[in-house]
Amino acid sequence: MPGAVNSLRPLYDAIILGASGFTGKYVVRDALKLLNSSSSALKTLALAGRNPTKLAQTLQWATYPTPPPPISILTADTSDPMSLQLLCSKTKLILNCVGPFRLFAEPVVAACAHSGCDYLDICGEPEFMERMEGKYHEQAVKSGSLVVSACGFDSIPAELGLMFNSRQWMTPSLPNRVEAYVSLESDTSIVGNFATFESAVLGVANAHKLQELRRSRAKRATPVIPGPAPSKGPMIEFQEKIGLWAVKLPSADSTIIRRTLSILTENPHGLPGIKENPEQIAKRKAFWSTVKPTHFGVKIGSKSLSGIYRFITIGKLIGFLSGATFGRWLLLKFPSVFSLGYFRKKGPSEEEVKSASFKMWFVGHGFSDSLLSHRNVKPDMEIITRVTGPEIGYVATPIILLQCALIVLSQRENLPEGGVFPPGIVFGSTDLQQRLQENGISFDVISKTA
Repeated sequence: MPGAVNSLRPLYDAIILGASGFTGKYVVRDALKLLNSSSSALKTLALAGRNPTKLAQTLQWATYPTPPPPISILTADTSDPMSLQLLCSKTKLILNCVGPFRLFAEPVVAACAHSGCDYLDICGEPEFMERMEGKYHEQAVKSGSLVVSACGFDSIPAELGLMFNSRQWMTPSLPNRVEAYVSLESDTSIVGNFATFESAVLGVANAHKLQELRRSRAKRATPVIPGPAPSKGPMIEFQEKIGLWAVKLPSADSTIIRRTLSILTENPHGLPGIKENPEQIAKRKAFWSTVKPTHFGVKIGSKSLSGIYRFITIGKLIGFLSGATFGRWLLLKFPSVFSLGYFRKKGPSEEEVKSASFKMWFVGHGFSDSLLSHRNVKPDMEIITRVTGPEIGYVATPIILLQCALIVLSQRENLPEGGVFPPGIVFGSTDLQQRLQENGISFDVISKTA
């Protein structure tokens, strides 16, 4: 049972850890709105971090001009295991917003995995996520702790977006490959926070560790995908159907989706919940029977070719400089310079947050008849779907994280008892897509052509 190690009734439904950080404060603001909703499963909440003064300031910012409600403020430090254990003993669920995750999050995962407390975060760092799975999955299964990373823009829109596209391929048609094209838009300027840039720099600098980790672990189950493997294609392409220039994006989405498809290959009906009723079991099996494995890749898109060259320049700078200590120092000392203005230490302004949005196009190619996939022929069918929503880091990510949290709190009996999993395999068959649509993130079918 979840929380089996901690047998005392928790004081709080959820604790937001790192609540005074760039993204954490927006999570707090949205969470407080849910507290006032009679239909919400979030009834009690606490904020946690190293600095109680900053947490109190976050609470005031989140409710301004209204005085803040009586929310508990707890002191906890990721370098203090005892403070994290105490935190876990007080709550059902920890929402971790402390990044970069490779530097600060492992002690939190360890505390949850040993205590039975459930854990969600907004990480987009593949090496950290795969390392946590390798180190803590068995312990989390034993304690009943459900540990799920990437419950923000990384990587819920990609996971649910791919599943949405996959489910449009009605029998006898089958998908062969789906390319996701991410387009970030704004009426002013697109600006990310420093922690995101730092995570990217450290991820590139430690890419060799991810490869070493994968070589050290048992090979994952490989899904059987109909038809030939897709060719690499050109470095830069123009996708005429959606009007975007695009270049490959080395994001976490692809690796997370491969993990989900691998788990689905081993568990074709999805992961059983703790106490599912027969109706829920049938619903879960029916959902996963409609999700077909496919090759998947992500590209960053721009309406102009100059925008693509800007992305390439940033990637080259990070790739060239991140391998050396002095190079990393330069990147992290002057993020605005080396990201060509996309990232800055103080983050975006409120106006920049409000004016930004995203579109994520899923262009799927496959076969109109499954019999064709056994022949040496090219795909003859295309389905384009799209996920759209508000600014990715401070609006969409809090929405996604909190809707995942509400599902954990209200539907725990329908979710896996414990373990470290990617988000798609945990939330795919729930009502998460519907919840996101009700909160400003839409899923649309754009076209179907043969």
